[in-house]
Amino acid sequence: MNAQALRLGSRRSPMATAQSGDVARLITERTGRRVELVGVTTLGDVSREHLTQIGGTGVFVSALRESLLRGEVDFAVHSLKDLPTGAAPGITLAAIPLRDDPRDALVTRDGAKLADLPAGARIGTGSPRRAAQLTLLRGDITCVPIRGNANTRLARVRGGELDGVVLAYAGLARIGQTDAVSEIFEPDDMLPAPGQGALAVECRAEDTELAELLGCADHPATRAAVTAERSLLAALGAGCSAPVGAYAAGGDRLHLQGVVLGVPAASRPGGGPDGTAGSGTVAVRERGEADAADAARLGREVAARMLALGAAGLMAAKTDRDDAHD
Repeated sequence: MNAQALRLGSRRSPMATAQSGDVARLITERTGRRVELVGVTTLGDVSREHLTQIGGTGVFVSALRESLLRGEVDFAVHSLKDLPTGAAPGITLAAIPLRDDPRDALVTRDGAKLADLPAGARIGTGSPRRAAQLTLLRGDITCVPIRGNANTRLARVRGGELDGVVLAYAGLARIGQTDAVSEIFEPDDMLPAPGQGALAVECRAEDTELAELLGCADHPATRAAVTAERSLLAALGAGCSAPVGAYAAGGDRLHLQGVVLGVPAASRPGGGPDGTAGSGTVAVRERGEADAADAARLGREVAARMLALGAAGLMAAKTDRDDAHD
């Protein structure tokens, strides 16, 4: 491998460009190699359809992976929660850097917290996971399905179309919008998506020298935590069909929380599968702990207990999944 600049494939959105730039600087600082960003447009960026109609969260990943396999870029950076849980032929997950804040955040026009909003307030989110948990916190609000990047969503609040939106705090931080945050939800109130706040650095599996170089950006504690979360998601068999929250924390000893949420059909406003949560939201929650070395087993075991408690029935009631790029 010569010393020419490494080509880093990134989605073109402001948030994706910012997080890819962070990784590029980290690689350069730790290895001395120059990194240049190469913008790639994905189907998820240009389509206005709901994610399940165009293939689920993988639509934000597939174009980058195809560019990688064609040799157009040397490595790629994704939001980890965008990655399907299954292995990708010919590609290796070379690094998972130190995780940023995994929590969700509420943005309102006047800084009001969720408890202060009026009855019937319209909260925008493309995530059934967030919508269902918001409904558990405030059954009298209206969750409005939305698409678009973070700046587009924030503009709908500032323009008065929505009373608020819920987005990942880490994403808002990456685009310099933390001053807009009205409230940050702790995991006990709103479990994040598996892998939320973390990034994934992928390269071709055959490029073992590059994979070793990129490994300088890996953060073992973060890798263990998100391994537990993604193992839970995979064991549930949720794919892109259900709102699942998971969060693992700790050092040598991991503590994992998981939730599957659903809205019985009779409780959905209009009865439609549009991601809108209603007062009939129900949830299956479980916790577990294990040594970090057993992260994957921990996720499977917590998922097994959730399935035994009826999680599969809740997942069958939903037809959408988190809008991955918020």
